[in-house]
Amino acid sequence: MGSGLIAGSGPASGAAPPSSAPIVGSASPLAGRVKSLSPVAAGAAIDFELVLSPRDPQGAQALALAVSTPGSASYHRFLTARQWESRYSPTRRQVGQVKTWLRSQGLKVRSVSPDRLAIEVSGTSAGVEHAFDTTLAYRVMNGQRLRLAERDLSVPSMLAGIVAGSLGVNQSPAVPTNVVAAPPGPSTIPGPSRSRRIKPPPAVQTTPSCGQFYGQAFNTTTPAYGHGYIQPLPDVVCGYTPPQLRQAYGVANLVAYGDTGTGQTVAVIDAYASPTLLSDAQTYAQLNDPTHPLASSQLSELISRTATDKGSCDARGWYGEQSLDVEAVHAMAPGAHILYVGATNCFQGLYDRLRMVVDRHLADIVTASWGDNGGDLLDDVGTRAAADDTLMMAAGTGISVLFASGDNGDEFSTVGQVSPDYPASSPWATAVGGTTLELGFGVGELGWSTATSFLCTQLTVGFTGCSSATLNTWLPAAFVMGSGGGTSYHYTQPAYQAGIVPMAMSQRNAAVVGPTPMRVEPDVSMDADPGTGFLEGETQTFPNGVHYGQYRVGGTSLSTPMFAGIVALADQLAGGSLGFLNPALYALHTSQPSVFADIVPGGNQAQSESDYANSIDAAGGLVFTTRVDDYQGPETYCSSTGSCVTRPVGLSTARGYDDMTGLGAPRAGLVPALAKL
Repeated sequence: MGSGLIAGSGPASGAAPPSSAPIVGSASPLAGRVKSLSPVAAGAAIDFELVLSPRDPQGAQALALAVSTPGSASYHRFLTARQWESRYSPTRRQVGQVKTWLRSQGLKVRSVSPDRLAIEVSGTSAGVEHAFDTTLAYRVMNGQRLRLAERDLSVPSMLAGIVAGSLGVNQSPAVPTNVVAAPPGPSTIPGPSRSRRIKPPPAVQTTPSCGQFYGQAFNTTTPAYGHGYIQPLPDVVCGYTPPQLRQAYGVANLVAYGDTGTGQTVAVIDAYASPTLLSDAQTYAQLNDPTHPLASSQLSELISRTATDKGSCDARGWYGEQSLDVEAVHAMAPGAHILYVGATNCFQGLYDRLRMVVDRHLADIVTASWGDNGGDLLDDVGTRAAADDTLMMAAGTGISVLFASGDNGDEFSTVGQVSPDYPASSPWATAVGGTTLELGFGVGELGWSTATSFLCTQLTVGFTGCSSATLNTWLPAAFVMGSGGGTSYHYTQPAYQAGIVPMAMSQRNAAVVGPTPMRVEPDVSMDADPGTGFLEGETQTFPNGVHYGQYRVGGTSLSTPMFAGIVALADQLAGGSLGFLNPALYALHTSQPSVFADIVPGGNQAQSESDYANSIDAAGGLVFTTRVDDYQGPETYCSSTGSCVTRPVGLSTARGYDDMTGLGAPRAGLVPALAKL
């Protein structure tokens, strides 16, 4: 399961002295692709990590597969963290060589990670440029200023086999994958806080035009949408509650009879830390799942002492992510202990927290509802090495790590390239995609791919493509969100996917990487569509003050922690950690396919939605939309210069494995089947 390099993925390295060696792929692939802004000032402070290579990567890969593959003689015979480090981490002598060189370049060595795979370094822009023979500049991506290396970093030849790259020299912000239904256009709520204290996020309220379950309520107030859809359209759900979701995914009886995840710890890794995380989750459980309260002892927090990059990371936007993750884990596994781990920022801080949880084995299950948009293609080699090696260590030491597949479909409409998100595309991560859950008189699921059509009203003239000539008509539907997924450009097909993932899918990038089959994600899916989403509770900033409120939310930030709860139930039933899940999941898909719901195309289905124009109440009027489900039409990318390109959406559902929902969604037999392997 090696990784390949993409020809032309970044600028060519400049000429390096004979005694140095370039780290191929360490320049940002974004350099040269996005608008240049300015050089980085010579005295600008930079904190980053130098990422080191395991000394026996092939051995570490072999161990991770052996302990994770059902039928192997080593199945579930995990190493401790210390045992793994003694076998596979760089030697202390190698770390010493790198530290000596860094100091000789005037850079400050701050710390070394316990697994010796990362060295925390600080210095100035000029110092980094001199030490690594590169140039740093700011470039603009989706309106955000990012610091990037313009050419590959170089290190002394004697360190070439030790240093894998850097983490943090190139800025690549991870984004939370939660989606809140919100109207287009300007909001009356103030923007991000510029104060040192991170204030609660602006309030969002769900209108009462919704159903308690799918198909309970129908829209009879707006003009018919037409286009072959059955009228009237069902309203979106108000937000499913924990009992509804446990019923939908076949674990209600398990929980009722005591398999609640008791004795298991699920680590939630996000950026920053909401000061009301515990109280919000407790209030939420009391209101929506009173038979399963969240005890104070069930939630512990490990929070970074500092909070940096609050503006560029939209710090308070992460508060809703944290509440969603904690509440969704508790919804599916109400007896599990939850460890909230808050990172210092949305850059390397998140990877630091992941490494810390794995190094210390603080949990047997990790859920991470964030990723780099299109990161499989756009992240540099150091970022991927830092995460891959940590995930490989997690597999070898018996930790299940789940990553959200993303909320932008194939990412073409976001970054102008078709690419999976990272770290979900890593072959050592369990990537969780999204569905549209039709829970009503029965249970149905579609692949989550949504286009929206706005009803043109006087309120929306000017900022949705609406004009006075189109009043009271529905505008053309356009893709807005959906389950992430797709075929990797870097990772060859892991053994567990061979014979299950269609060859046409695994070779989709053959024109770029050649005919070798590649990793495809996601691996599994659960509800993520905000139109059929989760009722979340959180302290928010309302016009009349700061207080608790509830609203509907979705995204693979919902499906990922819910699946973590499923894993906690299976761990309890098995009497121990299941570790890296993918080999077992794919084996079950072959031997017991009924434990997954195969998500297939669903025909013409849509939902009606109304949102408060000001996000909180009817005073500002309503915005009406039709949400087209399982959308397979065109998507459009528009660059910063205003030029636009349109193509068909790149992900779809199909019988068997597909690149929108993976193996499918869990059903009642999955938990006991996993526990018995």
